[in-house]
Amino acid sequence: MSDRACFDLPTQGVPGPDPGPGRAAAPRADPPPAPPPPPADLAEAGARVLGILGGLKGGALLALSGGVDSALLLDLCAEALGPAALLAVTSRSESLPPEELEAARAQALEAGVAHLALDGHELEIEAFQRNRPDRCFHCKDHLYGQLRRVAGERGLAHVLDGTNADDAGDHRPGRAAAERHGVRSPLLEAGLTKEWVRALSRARGLPTWDKPAEACLSSRFPYGTRVTREGLGRVEQAERALKALGFRAVRVRVHDPVARVEVPLVDLPALLAPSVREAVVRALKEAGFGYVALDLEGLRSGSLNEGLRPPRLA
Repeated sequence: MSDRACFDLPTQGVPGPDPGPGRAAAPRADPPPAPPPPPADLAEAGARVLGILGGLKGGALLALSGGVDSALLLDLCAEALGPAALLAVTSRSESLPPEELEAARAQALEAGVAHLALDGHELEIEAFQRNRPDRCFHCKDHLYGQLRRVAGERGLAHVLDGTNADDAGDHRPGRAAAERHGVRSPLLEAGLTKEWVRALSRARGLPTWDKPAEACLSSRFPYGTRVTREGLGRVEQAERALKALGFRAVRVRVHDPVARVEVPLVDLPALLAPSVREAVVRALKEAGFGYVALDLEGLRSGSLNEGLRPPRLA
């Protein structure tokens, strides 16, 4: 479910980290083929995806996260394949805020597509809890295995996710899990970036077209910091409080006992207004943090991956 961004695999040919007892190491996949060039216009963007979907026979299971990417793919799948040939599935886990599960259910209902919520068990996976840079592989490997099982039980030939073309250049070990389980990514295959996904969503009248990008809550923990149920609950509580104060896009990064708050740069003045700042501090301390810090670089998707990338040149 591409809207939930997670991140990296070791370079090809280099042994990966020990996944822990009973877990497979992340495979060394060859680099995926480059996506096609951007479409010329919205008509071509939609036609590309519909063409890919039209070639799928035997029904499909769609990993539906509640975000903008998979919501668009759901809408296009319903048109190309028909609602009866689809099953939308969302993982119900501690890494997914409950409101995102409800959003996914509402999207499926609006599209007339059956929806199933699967219990996630990533906190039972030692390699996930240890939170090394390939954490996302182990989570997605488990999830896609579940989806393949459900697809087989329902007689559905294909498993789809909402990965877009921007994701191909990011640090996402979950892609190796997708390839291992034969998961198709029609938006990526069609060359649609996030910008195209939003534009096409708006043209098709989807209310998610301007929904802020989300990421699973485990992405708030620096690599090497153990991911726990209690920690995820603190992040969820803190981010819900910030959203209740009017901040649509927000991340609370865990650097215990410090909470590092990221909001878009345009929102910094509003957050620093005295009454709002005091409310933010109070809410995050109630969530269990001892100190509250504001990141002056603003919100960056995957900011905890910056240490894994070469430094940017001035």
